[in-house]
Amino acid sequence: MAYRKIYKRGLGKAYEGEYGKTLRIISLISVLLAVWLLLSGIYTPLITSFGIASCLLVALIARRMDVLDQEGHPIHLSPHVFLYWFWLFKEIVKANIDVAKCVLFPGKYLEPSLFASKVTQKSDLGKVVYANSITLTPGTVTVDLHDDTVLVHALTKGTADGVKSGDMDRRVTEVMGEG
Repeated sequence: MAYRKIYKRGLGKAYEGEYGKTLRIISLISVLLAVWLLLSGIYTPLITSFGIASCLLVALIARRMDVLDQEGHPIHLSPHVFLYWFWLFKEIVKANIDVAKCVLFPGKYLEPSLFASKVTQKSDLGKVVYANSITLTPGTVTVDLHDDTVLVHALTKGTADGVKSGDMDRRVTEVMGEG
């Protein structure tokens, strides 16, 4: 319940100050340890202690350099970003099928277009996430992002309509907590 209230009024405010910095440090250490454990494969006491020490050292250096801000380590996105990734994965699969049709039957499906679309995200991070999501989807490429407009190249009418529908834009805005 309290989380929903914080999310509705903007998570940026909830993760400011000393509390936010401490939360980002803990989150960074957790992520670094998880990645180290997954990639290491060697779990002897000596090697594990070196891994823990290196993760703590990296977190200490990151805090000292003051690079753990909301854009550099956006922990406020974590609750909804996983649902967005699942949705984006489905869109990537659908777009792959669309591009495969384009390759197999270019005369029937290939209709390249270049168009501008409005961006509703307010933060730079939100705009970049949206532009990258368009580019990750096969058949579309973000050519330019300027102010509140994104220039997109699409291979087919279907992929162009997908961007023009605004569904991805709306979802990114929700994930960023800007809607």
